[in-house]
Amino acid sequence: MEYQGINNWEGMLDPLDDNLRSEILRYGQFVEATYRSFDFDPSSPTYATCKYPKNSLLSRSGIGETGYRMTKNLRATCGIQLPRWIDRAPSWVSTQTSWIGYVAVCQDKEEIARLGRRDIVIALRGTATCLEWLENLRATLTSLTADDDVVPNYSGLPMVESGFLSLYTSRTATCPSLQDMVREEIARVLEMYGDEPLSFTITGHSLGAALATVTAYDINSHFDNSHMVTVMSFGGPRVGNRSFRCHLEKSGTRILRIVNSDDLITKVPGFVIDNSDVAEEQAINVANLPSWFQKRMQDTQWVYADVGQELRLSSRESPYLSKGNVATCHALSTYLHLVNGFVSSSCPFSATARRVLRKNGREKLGFRSVNM
Repeated sequence: MEYQGINNWEGMLDPLDDNLRSEILRYGQFVEATYRSFDFDPSSPTYATCKYPKNSLLSRSGIGETGYRMTKNLRATCGIQLPRWIDRAPSWVSTQTSWIGYVAVCQDKEEIARLGRRDIVIALRGTATCLEWLENLRATLTSLTADDDVVPNYSGLPMVESGFLSLYTSRTATCPSLQDMVREEIARVLEMYGDEPLSFTITGHSLGAALATVTAYDINSHFDNSHMVTVMSFGGPRVGNRSFRCHLEKSGTRILRIVNSDDLITKVPGFVIDNSDVAEEQAINVANLPSWFQKRMQDTQWVYADVGQELRLSSRESPYLSKGNVATCHALSTYLHLVNGFVSSSCPFSATARRVLRKNGREKLGFRSVNM
C-alpha cells in the first residue's frame, strides 16, 4: 500500500524507489492503451470512438498482459452550446460526445496476491476533439457544493476549472455523463467485490490527468467506503483551488503528479499564489506583491492550487529528447521515458535507461526490468 500512496510516498520519490517506478510505468501503460484505442481519424465514420471491442481492448492495444479485465467504456460530453451554423461544418468539428477511457478490474490471482488487494483502474486519455479543446479554454474556476450542484462563486467552497467540470458532468438525451458512468460502475464493483480489499487507481494524461483528479474527488464524496483512492497523473494541468485541495486531503485521496518542468501544460490554467501546505486561514505571502492584493486574490476565479505529491522530471536531462519542442515535452511517451530514467535530483537521468525508439511512426519505450 505504500506504493499506492498510503504514506504519501514519503521517502520514495527522491531517490525514486525502483518498485514505485515500476508501478508508475505500469499505470502509464493503461493510459497508453487509451491513445492506441482511440480513433483519431476525422474522416473515419467511427471518429472519436474506441477502435476495439471491450473484451479485447487491452490485448489489441499492445500493452502486454496486465491481469486486468476491462469492464466499462467511458465517454465524455462537452457542455458547450453550439451555434446553429455548426450543422454546416464538418462532423468532426461538432463531435460532442467521445470515448475517453475505460474501467478495468484486476482478475489475475497472482497479480492480486502481488498487490495484496484487487485493484480497479480508471484510465483516461488527453484532449482529442475540437470541442474538448474549447472546454480546456474555459479556465475560470466554478464552485461545487457537497452534493455536486454547481453554484455561483462563493468563498471557501471547493472550485474546479469550468471546462473540466463540464466534461465530467455534461450529458445528452442519449448519453449519460462521465460522472454517471463512473458512479454506476463503481457501485457495481463495490457490490460485487466490496467484501475484499480493494483499491481504486485513477490514471490519466493531460486532460485525462485533470479528469482523474475530479473523478477521485467525486468517488470519495459520493461513496462511503474505506477503500483507497489514488491518482497517478501524467502532465496534468491545474484543476482546482485551495479548498478543493483541502477537501481531497481530508478525504484521504492520494495523488501523485508526474510533472515535466519543461511542459507548459502543467503551468496552466490560471496562476498559483499559494502552493504550500498552509492552513486554510493562513495569509498568503508572495514576494513583491502587496498584502492587500494577495488577500483580495485568494478567492478569485483565477487562483489555483497544486494538489498531492509531485515527482518532478525534466526533458533537458535526457540525452535522447529534442530540446525546446513543446509537443515532445508534453507527450505521454516522454513522461514514461523520463520516469524510466530518473534516479534522483542529484542524478536526474540514468545512463542505463534505454532511449525512446521509433517504429512505424510511433514512439516506443524500452523499459528497464524492475523486479517486484
